[in-house]
Amino acid sequence: MLFLVAAFLLLGILVGPPAHLPPPVTATAGAVVAAWLLVFAVRERNRRHRQRS
Repeated sequence: MLFLVAAFLLLGILVGPPAHLPPPVTATAGAVVAAWLLVFAVRERNRRHRQRS
């Protein structure tokens, strides 16, 4: 039960602010985060391939 309360609290903190922003701002922020994660994934993959060789 405590886990569910913590999960809902975290979800409210993470999802609450975007609900009050205009959709274009939320979409732009989401695109920035997605691009950052993509760059991170590519860099990590390249780093791991270099370590194996």
